[in-house]
Amino acid sequence: MQRKKHIEFWFAVGSTYTYLSAMRTENACRQNGISISWHPFNVRKIMLETDNFPFPASKPDKVNYMWRDLERRAEHYGHPVRLPVEYPLEHFERANRIAVIAARDGWCGEYLAETYRNWFQRGLTAGAKANLRATLASLNKPYDSVLCESEGDAACSGLEGNTDEARQRGVFGSPSFFVCDELFWGDDRLEDAIRYCDSQCMPSNQSDKA
Repeated sequence: MQRKKHIEFWFAVGSTYTYLSAMRTENACRQNGISISWHPFNVRKIMLETDNFPFPASKPDKVNYMWRDLERRAEHYGHPVRLPVEYPLEHFERANRIAVIAARDGWCGEYLAETYRNWFQRGLTAGAKANLRATLASLNKPYDSVLCESEGDAACSGLEGNTDEARQRGVFGSPSFFVCDELFWGDDRLEDAIRYCDSQCMPSNQSDKA
């Protein structure tokens, strides 16, 4: 029996190319009748473990290319950008611990999109308090209690658990997408993941007996 159409979105707030996916994955999945689950993880830890440093300051030409590539692709998708933005993030883990809370409570898609909108379009660095205040206010979430919860054991262990699972499943970068056990890495593979999902799975709203 075919599985229901579902994509797992594995991401880290702080990844530059995740901006592109943050702004379009939820809508793309909805348009194709695909359900989505959100899996924030600590991509920095995995990249350090694998000696993977994608945009080091020692390679300015590569860094400049990355910003220009992002600008071109964002323009193609119709998403404005104000580049460069502050990178890497000072409060990387805080931003992703809040994503763990949001994923648990059902508002992760909105949190991710608004966080990146405030970072890449309005210049408010993700994870910093100015970004968090603006993001949480737009989502009608209580800033003080969310920030406090993000420092607690559940959020910390949740992020660590997701990172362990990502490592075990071979995730090495953000954004990544899983269709069943098939991994697709990079924003430019979102459409491939959707096509594969269409070919392998039945609509997510179809009954198990269909």
